[in-house]
Amino acid sequence: MNIDHHPCFSKEARHRFGRIHLPVAPKCNMQCNYCNRDFECVNESRPGVAGAVLLPRQAAAYLDTVLTKIGNIAVVGIAGPGDPFANGEATMETLRLVRERHPEMLLCLATNGLGLTPYYIDELALLKISHVTLTVNAVDPEIGQKIYAWARVNQHMYRGLDAARIILERQLEGIRRLKEKGIVVKINTVVIPGVNDGHVAAIARTVSMLKADIMNCIPMVHVAGTPFAGIAPPMEETMRTLRGEISLYMPQMAHCHRCRADAAGLLGEGQDAEIQALLKRAAATTATAERPYVAVASREGIFVNQHLGEAASLWIFGLQGGKADLVERRSTPPAGGGSQRWAAMAELMSDCSAVLTSGIGAAPQQMMEAAQIRVVVMEGMATEGVETILSGREVPKILRKTPGICGLGKSCRGNGMGCG
Repeated sequence: MNIDHHPCFSKEARHRFGRIHLPVAPKCNMQCNYCNRDFECVNESRPGVAGAVLLPRQAAAYLDTVLTKIGNIAVVGIAGPGDPFANGEATMETLRLVRERHPEMLLCLATNGLGLTPYYIDELALLKISHVTLTVNAVDPEIGQKIYAWARVNQHMYRGLDAARIILERQLEGIRRLKEKGIVVKINTVVIPGVNDGHVAAIARTVSMLKADIMNCIPMVHVAGTPFAGIAPPMEETMRTLRGEISLYMPQMAHCHRCRADAAGLLGEGQDAEIQALLKRAAATTATAERPYVAVASREGIFVNQHLGEAASLWIFGLQGGKADLVERRSTPPAGGGSQRWAAMAELMSDCSAVLTSGIGAAPQQMMEAAQIRVVVMEGMATEGVETILSGREVPKILRKTPGICGLGKSCRGNGMGCG
């Protein structure tokens, strides 16, 4: 591995070496007031956007295919569309698979730092992760609370000053520990006029003392529907002046293209239609001889209308003549068994390539995905979802459902906790 080949860290490398981001991390553990994640968008070029989300095994296969199409890929990264360490199991499994298959490849991550410590840094070093980018938008919690709506740590929600404090604490500890492991650290700072634009020099001084390697000041992108949508992005002349001032403390990166979470190729290149098609194909679930079925959490076997945790039974469908065919109904393990229940449920679906449900919690979702069972949160006709999946197509976005907005309780909506 030649760490000088990373295009985001080297002006010279950006013209010769490409990168690929594997979108395996849809969930985020905090909400920034300028961010809106979108998992099925091809028209926006910004962080938080991807055309599809992959499971680790899908990502590894997708990477192998892309490498036959693009010969100058030097770096494999994970940058969302949420945060890698809000999806820790999927992130680490993906990195393991890539390192095993491509020992020569540079591996990197982009994270908000909230979930980085204390669990992952030792293994990141063992996997020879060479570069990590942390987004640090404030080193004063009074300013941070204006930027962050909430933060979630170990299922506990923080808001206001408490959220800003724990985010900062985790970020600074993450930088310190990464540098102890010899990992190159880049600091991204989103410059938000009237909020933190007068504070960027303080950020630069702080991360410089922690031995961070380079800093990337990014003008805030206008994203419709966010609390900061009414703030005009800073002018380019303002950004040039700001970078010049803080270069006294930190080397500056000025060639950032604010990549999507599924970017592939050279920096600045648009989304290649062929690569996007490969991504969609990799994300699709198809029936195999070992897994010919799809399980559905449903009260009556007609609609997808139950959370996985509340389903007393699962309806098992196959495909017959291109149409969904009900095979049987299977009773689920009794509630209250914790992780043992989810393991038993995964075993119950060992011949299923996917499960359709109206909601699911983080623990069962991780368990299902570890068992190679794709989780699709949706609503609508069960047969439509089954036929789409077993035919190798993506479930239409109009049927997909975002966990946490089902309205089954006041604590469910908008708190980042998910449901199920």
